[in-house]
Amino acid sequence: MSVLNNVFTEIAVLMAIASILGGLAIWLRQPLIMAFIAVGIVAGPAGLGWIASNEQVELLAELGIALLLFVVGLKLDPHEIRAVGPVAIITGLGQMLLTAGLGYMMATFLGFTVIASFYIAVSLAFSSTIIIIKLLSDQREIDALHGRIALGILITQDIMVILVMIALSSFGGDNIEGSFLQAIVIMLLKGGTFLFLIAMATRYLLPRLLNNFAQSTELLLLFAITWAIVLASISDALDFSKEVGAFIAGVTLAYTPYRPILGARLISLRDFLLLFFFINLGVHIDIADFSSEIIPALVFSVFVLLGKPIMVMILMGRMGYRKYTTTITSLSLGQISEFSLILATLGVSLGHINDRVLELITLIGLITMGVSCYMIIYARKIYSYLSPYLDIFQRKVKHPEETIGDGAKARLSEIDVILLGLGRYGGSMIRYLQEQEMVVVGVDFDPEIVKFWQKRGVITFYGDAENPEFTGMLPLDKTQWIVSTIPGQDLGLSLIHALKKHNFQGKIALTTHCKREMNILEEAGADLILLPFRDAAKEAAETLAEEKQSESILN
Repeated sequence: MSVLNNVFTEIAVLMAIASILGGLAIWLRQPLIMAFIAVGIVAGPAGLGWIASNEQVELLAELGIALLLFVVGLKLDPHEIRAVGPVAIITGLGQMLLTAGLGYMMATFLGFTVIASFYIAVSLAFSSTIIIIKLLSDQREIDALHGRIALGILITQDIMVILVMIALSSFGGDNIEGSFLQAIVIMLLKGGTFLFLIAMATRYLLPRLLNNFAQSTELLLLFAITWAIVLASISDALDFSKEVGAFIAGVTLAYTPYRPILGARLISLRDFLLLFFFINLGVHIDIADFSSEIIPALVFSVFVLLGKPIMVMILMGRMGYRKYTTTITSLSLGQISEFSLILATLGVSLGHINDRVLELITLIGLITMGVSCYMIIYARKIYSYLSPYLDIFQRKVKHPEETIGDGAKARLSEIDVILLGLGRYGGSMIRYLQEQEMVVVGVDFDPEIVKFWQKRGVITFYGDAENPEFTGMLPLDKTQWIVSTIPGQDLGLSLIHALKKHNFQGKIALTTHCKREMNILEEAGADLILLPFRDAAKEAAETLAEEKQSESILN
């Protein structure tokens, strides 16, 4: 029993400890997941004994998992899935198969049972969506080429983990060693009926309900959560898992125009409820048992931290990607996923594995998540150190990443500006530069943006400005200005260094959003610093002043 008086006090203590350890984790640049698991260990029976596992905390934990899967399903818009591209699908599936296969052999070699080895192997195959997206977003790299590929791989993995959970949910208790064919038939019948009824509701009922509830944002949000919990409950009653039903509920709303607002509103609630899942996981962990699991945990952790990135580099290299892109992408995937912990928890609830396997997978998660954070944060420094030894991971073939030089030289004798980054700011700049009759070559890592400008007669190429190797592919000897509209001190310094390395004799213009970075970039060698927000505000103020002056003259 808990030493605290009531559940309300218990949850208050949990949240207080979570806030303190969460702040410490941020200071140490560690994922909050690790801090929240530590909360459960510290406050639970294995630690101070202040908190005992109870139905209320477990209910909040289950709601958090269901909402996580609902939000994942909500993000699986078919247009975005198609935009992921072959590299994400091939690399994602290939890495999962290789990791699971080798992981299974390692687990059986270490003496685990067939079923336990299967769960360990599958858990090793997935990478953490929450950690990768959070860190890449913090570093403003989620839209970079390597960020987009990593995101595509994560989407592929999320889909696969859902399918695995659906399959495992059909083999409760001893059924996993029983009649495989019978279980498959029953699963298909129940699942098929369930999906058919949901499809009918989505086609004929859901649009009307959503249009009515959409008159109030609060009511729309309440209905979305209700829809997720109802389908999760039905799925659980059919001997699937609650998570599967919640995921399907999200997919049904991914096709609606209300997807963006629901996703934005639910993220904070999801993160809050997930706090209790990881705390509850920590409460069930007996750190005294970690000593017996430390050797296999270290073996599997080294395999994940080194083996998974190497697999990704090999697969992407075979598809023609250069060593910078493959290295930065692969370093972000060197950990196991929060879904690995959810999958292991599901395995315990189904009676497939025992708490020892769950604790092993949790320990692997703690180790790999902690170390991989630093691998992501310092990925460029790691690449610069390893770069001379990474040529074996790239094929000697032409790839869109390296076609700009020859193409531009063949079509142009002199270039006024090479513009890196053709988003809203860069796109507007192209128009103004063309009005000044300047010769402009555009570069962007988004194939759709490249096609857009090519159709409008602009010489545009595909490339990633964050790749130091890419700079050498530019026709630098024919260019007066290199202009980057992509903000960021690190990118700017990297670009200056690369251009100096290739003896660029022209001028460099870089973009930033703060004056502190402006001074650093100017000292590093930038000839011009662009401040979009300041420049736009100044232009707007001048326009208003001119309008006011004109009105005064007329009056």
